[in-house]
Amino acid sequence: MEDALQKAEQLVRSWDERLAGELPKGVEIFDAHVHLGHDIDGMTGVYEDLERIQARYGITRAFMFCLDEPDRHPAFRAGNDRTLAFAERSGGRLIPFVRLDLAEQPLEEARRCLALGARGIKLHPRAQRFLLNDDRLAPIFELAAAERVPILIHGGRGLPPIADDLARLVLEYPKTQLIVAHAGIADLEALARRLAGKPGVFWDTSVWSPVDLLDFYRQVPPEQVLWASDYPYGQQPASLLIGVRTARIAGFDEAQLREMLWGNANRIASGEPPLEPSEPIGGDSFVQPMQLARIHQYLSMATPLLWTRQADTIGVLGLALNTCQERDGIPEEVDQIRELLETAQSLWRSLPEEEEPDRVAAVRATFRLIHLADILAVTTHP
Repeated sequence: MEDALQKAEQLVRSWDERLAGELPKGVEIFDAHVHLGHDIDGMTGVYEDLERIQARYGITRAFMFCLDEPDRHPAFRAGNDRTLAFAERSGGRLIPFVRLDLAEQPLEEARRCLALGARGIKLHPRAQRFLLNDDRLAPIFELAAAERVPILIHGGRGLPPIADDLARLVLEYPKTQLIVAHAGIADLEALARRLAGKPGVFWDTSVWSPVDLLDFYRQVPPEQVLWASDYPYGQQPASLLIGVRTARIAGFDEAQLREMLWGNANRIASGEPPLEPSEPIGGDSFVQPMQLARIHQYLSMATPLLWTRQADTIGVLGLALNTCQERDGIPEEVDQIRELLETAQSLWRSLPEEEEPDRVAAVRATFRLIHLADILAVTTHP
């Protein structure tokens, strides 16, 4: 497995060069969604690791908050204190958000942390088990509007429809800046229908599926889009590649890419007015070579198996590799996919033999390779 891990690292580094060619020249990068700390699901965001990643990929600012910490009671106070300390240590690169639990003195904790330098609020309805029609949200939105700080709210997996209740809060507190995380995939069409075009409302791009982003860009104006990684869940260079390659397919020009990667988030952080939303761009249909569609299908099947740390008993990675043998006019990209998947398969096969933490490292490396392969499969066109 050690050889496969080394090969995986070499492959990831080789994709750094490809990423450099995808980014606008000299662009500054702002990550609108990163975590530091320890989550009860076992994920860990380490300050030194994040610092290394940001230096390597030219990420100079980020919105940062704690995870769903083991010591989150009471009121995320310990995690929020660590967030503030990380922000101070970063010298201003990391912009701290206070994480709240509606059941544990949220207003008191928000006021405490804002007084100590927090510059945003993080809410997670799935992790903290509340709905968006909860009356306890109103005073938090009121506080955010009064203090002129944004609210970032989880909008990804594990939620019921949220658009109507979130839109009601935006209408009631129009001065509150809102960031819907994970492209709002929990309720994408309804969120876009209710909130696209409203100045001060934004979405971040931290999702794993490039198809989600292609659907997202066609419904939300580029001025409302913030690039984000969701570190430590999102990894580089995949997080940047998925955002930039799908945006280019949608039709973003260089200026719009720069705003997505830097300007839109930097205005929020600097307290500047947002750009006036234009119209969404992107097509209502997606055309893909059949070979790449099959590869994407099999890799989509592989992802939940990896997340739940299961063996590939179905053989989906083998099916994807077999599909790579077809030749239909895009052999260079398919060979790149095949190389990624061959190493991923070697790692995956070793997983049952490994114990923690080696097993965790191997799972993470396997997913990074499969994710890169899937991004390439979806965003490659003859």
